[in-house]
Amino acid sequence: MQLTQPPPSQPIDNKRRKRKGGGEGKSTPMTSPASSPAAGAAAPDDEGGESPSSPAESLDLILHHILPFLLGAALSARLLVGRWRLLHSKLSLLLSALADAAASSRWISNPLFRDHLLPSLRSTLRDLRTLSDRCLDPSLPGGKLRLQSDLDIAASALSLHLHDLHLLLRSGLLHRDASLASPADDSAAIVLPVPGPSASRAELALFFRDVFARLQIGALDLKGKALDSLLDILASDPAKLSRLVVEEGDIPSLLRLLDPSAHSLLRDRAAAAVALLATASDASRHAIFEEGALGPLLRLLDSGPAALKERAAVAIHAMTADHACAWAVSAYGGVSILLAACLSGSGSLAVQALAAGSLNNVAAIDDIRTAMVEEGAVPVLVDLLLSGNLEARKNAALCIGSLAAMGGAEIRAAILQESGLLRLLQFLREASDPEAIDHALKAISALSASPAAAKLLSSSPPFFIQLTDLIKRGSAGVQQTAATLVADLTPSEDIKRSMAESMPALVKMLEFSKPASAQSAAAGALTSLLAVRSNRRELSRDEKSVTRLVQMLDPRNEAVGKELPVAVVLALTASGSGGGARKRLAEAGACQHLQKLAEADIVPGVKKALQRITGSRLKNLFSISWPQ
Repeated sequence: MQLTQPPPSQPIDNKRRKRKGGGEGKSTPMTSPASSPAAGAAAPDDEGGESPSSPAESLDLILHHILPFLLGAALSARLLVGRWRLLHSKLSLLLSALADAAASSRWISNPLFRDHLLPSLRSTLRDLRTLSDRCLDPSLPGGKLRLQSDLDIAASALSLHLHDLHLLLRSGLLHRDASLASPADDSAAIVLPVPGPSASRAELALFFRDVFARLQIGALDLKGKALDSLLDILASDPAKLSRLVVEEGDIPSLLRLLDPSAHSLLRDRAAAAVALLATASDASRHAIFEEGALGPLLRLLDSGPAALKERAAVAIHAMTADHACAWAVSAYGGVSILLAACLSGSGSLAVQALAAGSLNNVAAIDDIRTAMVEEGAVPVLVDLLLSGNLEARKNAALCIGSLAAMGGAEIRAAILQESGLLRLLQFLREASDPEAIDHALKAISALSASPAAAKLLSSSPPFFIQLTDLIKRGSAGVQQTAATLVADLTPSEDIKRSMAESMPALVKMLEFSKPASAQSAAAGALTSLLAVRSNRRELSRDEKSVTRLVQMLDPRNEAVGKELPVAVVLALTASGSGGGARKRLAEAGACQHLQKLAEADIVPGVKKALQRITGSRLKNLFSISWPQ
């Protein structure tokens, strides 16, 4: 605290105390010599004589001389009484807290108290003693308004000292158990040594309390090194230590360093720490959101330096994975900020990708999807499909797919109007990354719910050629999406004929019991392709596929439901398919399995499938005892 020092006070005699006149000259003096706490004795002053030679002497001087004198002066004040009563209250709290600190034998080993708080407090109290002298001078050097302002500044300084002192007392750092200190622990270090991998929970808790105390009390270099230590230890085991930071640290004090008024070096390190906490664990991610991190992070993404934008984007992307945080993005005006971050030239490619991923998280919220489209999300995302890096393109495709799948017909129409389907098809053709293929194909599948999109896709032979390849060689998820598209779209017979080579892979998909949706997609695709006579002939010639299909009909095979393979058998034996399919199915043992299913009478279409295979011999088959 800096107070303007008035000219040295002159001796005050009784004649000056009885000075008459108007204005401020009529003010009643603060006290009289008879009632002053310092009457007949010199006021305590470590400047007039020899300064304290040690922290212990300094603390003793404050506790037993300076504070008692100021408390007495505050009570006997006759000028600006309200302000002095407030100061008396703060001085009383300060005396109590200092006495508590002095009761510990370890306060002198704490550099925050010894080297920072104690000297700063002495300076504030010296200034306050000077102010008490000015209140005794009827001439009021500097004027009454200036004196009021200086007293208010002194009260604010005392509040800061009380905050810092209470922080140290609550943290237990002034009373910490000496057994928690390692042999290498230097109590005079600017920060405590970072605990090693074998450190106990108590040692780690002490370290985090110390770090967060230094973030609030220390000077710039102290705060910077405390943040460095925090980043070092968090990086060693983020999942475990982030939870301890939440329990023992002071998250609001960290978030305050994200404010534009904070020093740039501190903002950068604080943003890195917040990003680590956002990605480390659910507990730390929830904690920073609950303490209000989203607003400052969005401001950094909007107008911060490039390095800070990337750190903020990392944290926002992780936080918006939680429904509550994703919903809150709109309340902070975050949709427009995220969209601006996706624009070409707005920042790094990494920021673009993370912003697009955050928008995809936000698109899961019903109330926000329409607002996203109204704010221009569709053209921005469609443009990002071609202009961004691979991660940005993947996230843009994912977000477009979310909007198309969970939004209404109007949102799908807006995507088509911006050539979103054509861009997705181009992205799918160019993609070699499995995840990119999956995201693009799912977005195309979501858009296919639009009649206009379905018509365009159904008339595209190159698209179905690619679907054929994906069914044969894609991941399980890609195979399922591709099969769903084949089942749902209405390509021509020529296009279906060109997909014949995908049928063995579809039969294999049908054979696996999980997930049931994949089985259903495979059966739907097979049923669609087997509507073409040449495809029925082609599949019946594939011995492995016919054997798999018959094995799925076996009632003893409980891993596979019977409705879907029966539906495929019906499609394979449809009218005009010739006798080859029926003959091969019968030779593979389909009849006995179908007869048992028909006797149970629980699977639709079984009797019809059996009749197609056996023809007029159906009645006789029921009397035959098939080998077990």
